[in-house]
Amino acid sequence: MSTTSAASGVPAAPRMPEAVHRRRWAILAVLMLSLLIVVLDNSILNVAVKTIASPAPTGLGATQSELEWAINAYTLVFAGLLFTSGLLGDRLGRKKVLLFGITVFGLGSVLAAFSGSSGQLIAFRALMGLGGAFVMPATLAVLMNVFEREEQPKAIGIWTGGVGLAIAIGPITGGVLLQHFWWGSVFLVNVPVVLIALIAMIVLVPDSRDPAPGRLDPVGVLLSVVGLVLLVYGIIHGGQLADFTDTSVLATILAGIAVLAGFVVYEKRSDHPAIDIGFFTKPAFSAAVVAIALTFFALMGVTFFSVFYLQSVRGYSALQAGLLILPLAVAQMIFAPRARLVVERFGARAVCTAGLVLVAIGLAAFALYDANTPIWAMAVVFFLQGAGMAHIMPPVTVSIMQSLPREKAGSGSAVNNTFRQVGGALGVAVLGSVLSTVYRGDIEGHLGAVPAGARKAAGESIEATLGIAEKMGPAGKALIGPADDAFLHAMHVTALASSGVALLGAVVVLLFLPAKPPAAGAPRAEDRPAEAARR
Repeated sequence: MSTTSAASGVPAAPRMPEAVHRRRWAILAVLMLSLLIVVLDNSILNVAVKTIASPAPTGLGATQSELEWAINAYTLVFAGLLFTSGLLGDRLGRKKVLLFGITVFGLGSVLAAFSGSSGQLIAFRALMGLGGAFVMPATLAVLMNVFEREEQPKAIGIWTGGVGLAIAIGPITGGVLLQHFWWGSVFLVNVPVVLIALIAMIVLVPDSRDPAPGRLDPVGVLLSVVGLVLLVYGIIHGGQLADFTDTSVLATILAGIAVLAGFVVYEKRSDHPAIDIGFFTKPAFSAAVVAIALTFFALMGVTFFSVFYLQSVRGYSALQAGLLILPLAVAQMIFAPRARLVVERFGARAVCTAGLVLVAIGLAAFALYDANTPIWAMAVVFFLQGAGMAHIMPPVTVSIMQSLPREKAGSGSAVNNTFRQVGGALGVAVLGSVLSTVYRGDIEGHLGAVPAGARKAAGESIEATLGIAEKMGPAGKALIGPADDAFLHAMHVTALASSGVALLGAVVVLLFLPAKPPAAGAPRAEDRPAEAARR
């Protein structure tokens, strides 16, 4: 259904069918359910790694390297295919892609739960990454196609709050499951949610696609996959080695950048590009994706070291550590759906800049933590970080998605999530390397009593030091204090680096993000009476 402007004679943007409009909030709930398990599962696994490392039958006896690949296999496949999945959603239909993704994710969850070896777990985690890559962009693309433009900021705020909720409740859920069940339960818990989501999707979610997708661009798609996989693998490998100057790391990262540069050149010259590179010339689009990458670079790095601070230095259990992150989720749930109201009053540029400054302050607060920092102070800082995130992600996501035509929603969502994933992976790798380097430099002088053959391993991390100290018996107790002190110093340095990255994001937003939302695709005057009547 469409209308025509009497003044211009140009067809107006079609409104949503009435049946879809009436059930839009139920559709959003289904999308949130799908998104929840994909985001939640990765944070659950972080809690389970120690159990999986235990010998059978408690765990799989996985080595440190195998545990890293159980996490990274998911990340690598997920990041590499995000862009491709968005394009396929626009071409084949977002509902079809969403159903495919959630089905594969559920199948991968069952197989991962009953893995008989570390190798099987790594393979099935990669399969889960394949499914997840088709779910996350599709949820946002469907959202953009069931809500009218004026309601999209509110819906995106709720969608963003759901991501924050999943990140926070993952460790709590994992802690509860591991207290009562075997390690495979952290994957098997996905299955009933997947079944409910599949039924609800079939019944409620409408399909949508680009009505004129044009010719296929297999070369562009291949370049994007190869470039992203090489880049993310290089980042992960550099983080594992804690050395980004290693030849293999540099070669892989530079190869990824070169392939992605080739992708940009090819897309600019193609008469049927997978994505219009011209979108990146729009400040509302390019500044927003850079802000997302820098925000998640800073935040994921802190999430990485806060786990060790809470569990290794403070001695909290995985469940207790997860509960301490709840204030972050609560803040996102409170403020993210309401961020649009603040944006309407002050503009996206001011709100996002203030949000990034608040996140930077929260990150810098970690530089003041010691082994006895009160719990209430940590809860306040997490709440402030959540409030800052809640005023960043909804406005920048709206800016990205409303810069594009509705029929390109899958591509826009894929770019959004790709920058977030790459930024987060880079944050964990780079800031993890900073943490490791500073820690190693501080602890080396205290390892004289450690057997010569174990000194290098003992200096790799606080977990490694404490593990060696435990094996040394009474003699190892002298290592605990220096290990805590070395870690706290490393955490302080890393926190300040994270805060600096968040402030860089604030500068980018302040200089380049438009204060007003993009005008392209805005509702026409003749559409408004119909919308008012429908309300």
